[in-house]
Formats: sequence, structure tokens, C-alpha cells
Amino acid sequence: MSSELFDAMNYLEKEKGIDKDLLLEALEAALISAYKKNFNSATNVRVDINEEEGSMKVFARKVIVEEVMDPQQEISLEEAKEKNPNYEVEDVIEVEVTPMDFGRIAAQAAKQVVTQRVREAERGIIYGEYVDREEDVMTGIIQRKDPRFVYVNLGKIEARLPEGEQMPTEVYEVHDRLKVFVTKVENSNKGPHIYVSRTHPGLLKRLFEMEVPEIYDGTVEVRSVAREAGDRSKISVFAEDPEVDPVGSCVGQRGQRVQAIVNELKGEKIDIVQWSEDPIEYVSNALSPSKVVEVLVDEEDKATTVVVPDYQLSLAIGKRGQNARLAAKLTGWKIDIKSESEALEEGIITENSSKQDSELEDLTEE
Repeated sequence: MSSELFDAMNYLEKEKGIDKDLLLEALEAALISAYKKNFNSATNVRVDINEEEGSMKVFARKVIVEEVMDPQQEISLEEAKEKNPNYEVEDVIEVEVTPMDFGRIAAQAAKQVVTQRVREAERGIIYGEYVDREEDVMTGIIQRKDPRFVYVNLGKIEARLPEGEQMPTEVYEVHDRLKVFVTKVENSNKGPHIYVSRTHPGLLKRLFEMEVPEIYDGTVEVRSVAREAGDRSKISVFAEDPEVDPVGSCVGQRGQRVQAIVNELKGEKIDIVQWSEDPIEYVSNALSPSKVVEVLVDEEDKATTVVVPDYQLSLAIGKRGQNARLAAKLTGWKIDIKSESEALEEGIITENSSKQDSELEDLTEE
């Protein structure tokens, strides 16, 4: 049995990457526990595993006394001197106490230890493989559903898509293939758990990285993402090189690149806007597709008042305030939208400045 056990340990070390020394330590602890349990012993014992001899022996530590009161803890001086004449009272001696059927006990303990360690090692390997995929996109197949989670098979592990991370416009069917954003990988006693999302803004960013080579290689940079999953999103992009059109790169020829992402997100509308260090320009871009007459900036409160043409007011605010809300999330600035006539009445802008802005807007369009 011993030679087979050591052969198995060598195999596990080579094939599974499980350190044999750790296996031997665990086996020693298991054998000590099994010995004490099977032989009702509270004695301080140790197990000696000799790979060369293929043997396993149990040794008990006993105190040398004149008169033995507890045979499990003590040994007489006379008996000790038979082993070594130099022993004296109160010395501690190790005595072999290996039971006759210890091989059977050892086999059971070894099986339990090896099984447990293999399971732990496999969990550790899976955890190590997936923990580096946090904040990344993976493709999986839906395996099953329950009221709390949709379970997505990612290959070696089943990920959990919680109800709160599911897109309200999507219907998840078993065997459907979909891309998910890995939000968290945690290790537990029952193995690694992976949580994924379909609503996280990071999913949109990663999809653009996968679809747009200029983002992947760093020519175009994604500066910010604002998302109301399943309905509408805004993403701001920037390029250091003035020769590069960051918005055009993301849209792609005939809109192919952005359309691929829209299809993956089941029709979610996506506004791609150019990032700018100038808050006036950035907020104006963020309110796309609405036109902007003027942007008044309050640096201290990081707030802006945006004036739009009267006929563009509802477009600027958006359905249920969505366009303005997403623009504020995207830019990080508070946005208060006013129509041109309202701004004139309140004295926020003058008629001359309004005319100048309208002329500039017409010239820009031409």
C-alpha cells in the first residue's frame, strides 16, 4: 500500500502541481487524528513516514517515572533503561505504538487526504485562472435559471448572473450564448464563485475595446461611460493624435463597429461623443444629439447651465430626463437645461449673444 501511495503522490505532484511535502504533512496530521480516534488515545504521538522503506510508524511520547500510574502517558524507568541505560526519571522517551491493523487505517486516511487535497488544488487552479479575469468580458452559455440567478457556463466553472445585473429588455433562455462582464471572483470553502453582469458600464467599454482596434492599441482612449442598460448609453472617447477621429473610429465604416455592439446589447442605443478638457465643449458634446446655444460654467460647484434652442428642449432633456441624466453621469458635471426663450426671460443670456450663437451654429452646420 505504501509504495502505491507514494507513487500516487509523485503523480499528483507532476500532473496536478500539488506539492508532495504538503501532501505528506496533511497525511501525517490525518494519521495522528485517526490513531487517536480509533485507539482512544490522548497521548502526544507522531507519525514517521519513511518513503524509502515504504513504512509508516506511530511513536508515543511518554514520561519516565518510578511507578507507572497512566500507561498511555508514562513508562517505568526499568523499561526505559532496557532501551537506553542513560535514561533517568522525568526524561521523555518515544515508544513505537504502531497498531497491527494500522495499514488499513492509513489507507483510509490517505484516501481522504489525497481526495481533499486534489479537490482543493483543482479549486485553487480554477480560482487562479479566473481571478485575473475580473473586469474582463467572457463568453458563456446559459446552463440553467432560478429566481435569483442565471447560471452561465464559462468553460471550467459556472458563473452567476444576479437578477440585479440582468438587462430588463433581455429574455435569458437555456443554451443562449452571451457575453458577460466579470464583476467579482471570490474563493470560498465550497470553491471559487464568479459573479457576472450584463448591465455594468465596464461591459460597454470592453466591447468597444474588442471591436475597435484603435481603442485596443491605445490610439483612442475611452474616458467615460454612462449607461442605462438595455435602453441608452453614452461613451466619451479621445485621441492625442489630431489626425485621428476618435468618434469615427468607434462608429466604423457604415457604422459596422458600433452596430456590432448594439446587436450584442440587444438594440441598446449608444451615443459616442468626443471628450474635451473644456467643460463647455464636453457638456455640449455629451448632450448629443441635441444642439446647444450656450453653456455657462460654475467651476466651484462643478455645475453648468445649458441653453438650447426652444425646439430642441425636449430632445436635450430626453425621455423621462434620460439624455440629461446620462450626460451628467458621463461628464461628472451637474447640468441644468433651459430653453433659449426661458434663458432670455431670466437674463441668463442676452439677445445679442443669442443671435451670435445662432449665427455661429448656422455657420458650423454649413
